[in-house]
Amino acid sequence: MKFLVKTQRDMEAVAGNYIREAIPEAEVWIAPMGYTGLVLVEADENALEKLLEIPEVERVIPVLVETEADLDRIAESAEKIAHLIGENETYAVKTKRRGKHDFSSIDVNRVLGAKIKELTNADVNLSWPDKVVQVEIIGDRAYISVLPGEEYRKYTPDKIDARKLFRKLTIVQMPYWGDYKACRKFGEKIGRAAQAFEVKELIIAPKEKMDAFELMEFLRGVKAGQESRYKIQREAYPWKVEKIPVSLWDLYQVIRDKRRNKRLLIITDPKGPTLAEVKDKLARDMHHAREVVVFIGSREGIPRGLFRFADYVVDLAPYMTFATEHGIPATLVSLWEVYEEFLRENEKGE
Repeated sequence: MKFLVKTQRDMEAVAGNYIREAIPEAEVWIAPMGYTGLVLVEADENALEKLLEIPEVERVIPVLVETEADLDRIAESAEKIAHLIGENETYAVKTKRRGKHDFSSIDVNRVLGAKIKELTNADVNLSWPDKVVQVEIIGDRAYISVLPGEEYRKYTPDKIDARKLFRKLTIVQMPYWGDYKACRKFGEKIGRAAQAFEVKELIIAPKEKMDAFELMEFLRGVKAGQESRYKIQREAYPWKVEKIPVSLWDLYQVIRDKRRNKRLLIITDPKGPTLAEVKDKLARDMHHAREVVVFIGSREGIPRGLFRFADYVVDLAPYMTFATEHGIPATLVSLWEVYEEFLRENEKGE
């Protein structure tokens, strides 16, 4: 039988040579039709275990049906795999298409999915299917398999959605200043990080008058970083992703406005207690807050005079100072960890 082996891009030759050593009798095609990250292997069915022993091999897909890359032929393959999906099971069809065709991956999912439904009467479940019908199209050939749904479950019911916190979290970020190229570079990293966490809003907040052109380059970087991450999210996520709002506001006015409206204000600074000391109360307060506002410095910390207006001043990593570009990821991951622990403890209590 045939196996479609997936590797990191440009690691297919290394993996292919190790496969030839491990399974001398196998037929091995490295980068079929020039597509990197793929190795096609023909061997007996016992080869699966040997393939999985090779570290460069990321995934192995046993091919159950090989056919022409044609919608009608692919639909006909349903008759050969339908018996692997029970009437009481759920399924999803996922297609990866390489090359030019007169149909899209969505067309394959729709046509093949409908045929499987007709033959099995099983229900479709795109989020947590019991079985996944995997269609790998390489040029003029289609390779079809049926895999356990667990292999595809990034998002499972036992995982708490981190967006429960981040959707109500606003980041107040002091801008980076100095060399134009550095301003733009740090802006890109901050824009990308804020978009990655899908926060409620990113507020760029200078604490005083600053060079307009340095700020302009920083904001251009924020926009470029946001755009690059947004494009990836749009392709990778099964849900709709929005660009986060980005605003410009004076730091002291942010404090005045958010405090007046009774938001939960958090400043990260080494002068505060450690996260471990306040995590239980902090997590509970974040849970009940309508909006959580986190202040992050840049090159220098948040002005000390603002500390008395914050609900929490927290030292995330004692004796360490985060680089500017690490402020958002380090802070948000830390807050999520204590928040998730709080949610799980409450689930147990219930």
